[in-house]
Amino acid sequence: MPLAVTHVLTTIILVDLYRDYFAKNKRNFTLHTIFVAGMGGLLPDIDIPINWILGFFGISGELMQHGGITHTPFFAALFIVPGALLWRMDRKKLAMYFFVIAFGILLHISLDYVLGGGAYEGIMWLFPFSFESWKIHIIPMFNIQNIPAAIDAAILILWLWHEEARHKISDFI
Repeated sequence: MPLAVTHVLTTIILVDLYRDYFAKNKRNFTLHTIFVAGMGGLLPDIDIPINWILGFFGISGELMQHGGITHTPFFAALFIVPGALLWRMDRKKLAMYFFVIAFGILLHISLDYVLGGGAYEGIMWLFPFSFESWKIHIIPMFNIQNIPAAIDAAILILWLWHEEARHKISDFI
């Protein structure tokens, strides 16, 4: 299963690459937006602390189990809709925060779908219309314990290499 670092870094890297190479108006797409995107990449796992809190009060809900409602495109839509409304109201910078959070959520559930995270049953892609789950879950197929940590290390090294090549980060040492 992808670790928290994988979800955050992958989102940050993809949004940063988009900003560096494709975004035409960086005024609405600040470095702070990239930070918010990283938090959005971790947001579906909010179900874990919510479950702890609910469990403390003796409440359990199937949809709030890890891999439940927060691991669905429906959860991402909760950010896309206000983002679209803000965009239409010409509040583009604020709208961009909602859009990158939604992107982070969708990337998170896609990584869980492919690599193996969230609910064991998989991702409910069609929620709330269907509770059926799908999964590929590649990492569990290999049955090797340190693959998630190795993925984190590889992502971090590749990103640092890109940042050095593109932005000369060694100039700041």
